[in-house]
Amino acid sequence: MCFHASSARYATKNPYTVLGVGKNASASEIKKAYYSLAKKYHPDTNKDAKAKDQFSDAQSAYELLSDPKKKEAWDQYGAAAFDQGAGFNSSGENAGGPFGGAAGASGFQGFSGGFGADINFEDLFGAFTGGGPRSRGSRQSPFQEEVLMGQNIEVQTNISFMDAAKGTSKDISINPLVQCKTCSGRGMKKGQTKSTCQRCGGTGTKVHFVQAGFQMASTCETCGGQGMAIPRGGECGSCSGNGVIRQRKTVNVDIPAGIEDGMRLRVSGEGDAAPTGTTANPNVRSTHGDLYVFIRVAPDSKFGRSGADVLYTASIPLTTAVLGGEVTIPTLNSDVKLKVATGTGTGDKVTLGGMGMPKLGGRRSAAGDLRVEFKVVMPKYLSANQRMILEMLADELGDKSAKRIMNVGSASTSSGAADSSKKEKPATNAQENEGFLKSAWHRLTHQRDDSSSSNTKNTTEDEEPKKAAGSR
Repeated sequence: MCFHASSARYATKNPYTVLGVGKNASASEIKKAYYSLAKKYHPDTNKDAKAKDQFSDAQSAYELLSDPKKKEAWDQYGAAAFDQGAGFNSSGENAGGPFGGAAGASGFQGFSGGFGADINFEDLFGAFTGGGPRSRGSRQSPFQEEVLMGQNIEVQTNISFMDAAKGTSKDISINPLVQCKTCSGRGMKKGQTKSTCQRCGGTGTKVHFVQAGFQMASTCETCGGQGMAIPRGGECGSCSGNGVIRQRKTVNVDIPAGIEDGMRLRVSGEGDAAPTGTTANPNVRSTHGDLYVFIRVAPDSKFGRSGADVLYTASIPLTTAVLGGEVTIPTLNSDVKLKVATGTGTGDKVTLGGMGMPKLGGRRSAAGDLRVEFKVVMPKYLSANQRMILEMLADELGDKSAKRIMNVGSASTSSGAADSSKKEKPATNAQENEGFLKSAWHRLTHQRDDSSSSNTKNTTEDEEPKKAAGSR
């Protein structure tokens, strides 16, 4: 990204007014105000027509106040010290303007690194996309590291459905960065100290000259933008100057009951250690990142789930659905008996309160429900007796659309007509008065045949004494 050289006319504006700070503001307050305005009015993020000029004003104001000599000159003489031809130059040369250099020069000769000695523009523009250094104080001062934080670690673990219902613990193997024991996190051999980076002169940035007064700054690769570097050969042999090394460890993670698939658990302080060896101050305060564990719950062969509710499909026979009854169903704890109402159909549901998953974040005893859905199992194949019974039931219910194969109704009608023509004996009148279903059932189970045989036998036995009596 290219940055335009600041014109001298912008320097005539009061830099304190532009940045919105007082004359006694500290360097950190001035920097904070500048970063805030730069983020607000940067042309890449603010499409307002005036944003570009406001961004340039803020840049010029900060360039002036970040240079101690220019700031002192403004405080003493005001805008007069920066008028064209005033001859002020931070290097002491008469350069014809506050920023030095005649037409065709770089335009920033009075500034170390081109944009001030301690500005890292990668940090500035990284903030526009969510970047920037990680620190505990970033909410109040997003560009100033107060506590150096390590990176977070993310892992995934799989558990069963019942583990999610009951809760469990898992041993997670990770390979985090830990403080180097050889150098105690300093990144240097014993007796060594960091010195000003020779590559960038302590600015932490490298300036690239483009065309006709344009410059571009990037982070110094040697010191990583810190401005301080370890002398050649002074790096710790164990961590190569980073102050941290990889070390495998196992962390026991408690997984609460009721956790759902896709949830994430945070284990504080089990992430990477901060690379303190790469900072300008090896003794900077630092803290570990966190460990994030993503939970995947395996599906269960019996149960489903909807939030804290457990879903179960109970298959019941046709006869139980028609007549009603009682079935045994499993729960998360044990089997229970459930009554089935007469005439239950597929899709009918029953809810058993408090027999679901524990509710996360709720009361200790709070739990979801067990929702049972019935499914009537229809027989695919029927025996002759089963079909005859169902055909008789269809006749009894007046079902004219049911398919008949056994023709029980017509056979019964023909049999009834024949019995009437023969005018059976009084002993069989009771059978004629029986209901259709009962009569058919007797025929199906041959009870009537047994009864007829018994009546015939009794009649024969009665006739024998009569013959004996007649022979006298």
